[in-house]
Amino acid sequence: MSKIYLEDVKIYAYHGVLPEENIIGTYYILNVELHTDLWKASESDDLNDTISYADINGILHGEMKIKSKLLEHVAGRIISKIHTRFPQIDYIKLKITKTAPPMQGEMKGASIELEKGFKPEN
Repeated sequence: MSKIYLEDVKIYAYHGVLPEENIIGTYYILNVELHTDLWKASESDDLNDTISYADINGILHGEMKIKSKLLEHVAGRIISKIHTRFPQIDYIKLKITKTAPPMQGEMKGASIELEKGFKPEN
């Protein structure tokens, strides 16, 4: 199995349960791991034989623009959109970190991680 990673994608967005989170916003860090077969691309050197990480990045940015209360909801939408666009992906793991959650104390961030495996299509 081959893997594609997009690491520490930093996006400013407006998610949260509190009304001010939807107005002020904050930075989010996204990490995505995709499992698929990359051997054809390794031989062909053709973009059509792989999954464009630029397209994955575009999905991340597009879905992060849609305000949601829960990061779980955002992550679910992103995973669904990626798999719809690239059904050859067997597994997706996505971690979203809110860098400045409205909570007491100092922290690097609060994160959720969602993962989903997909049965091969025959």
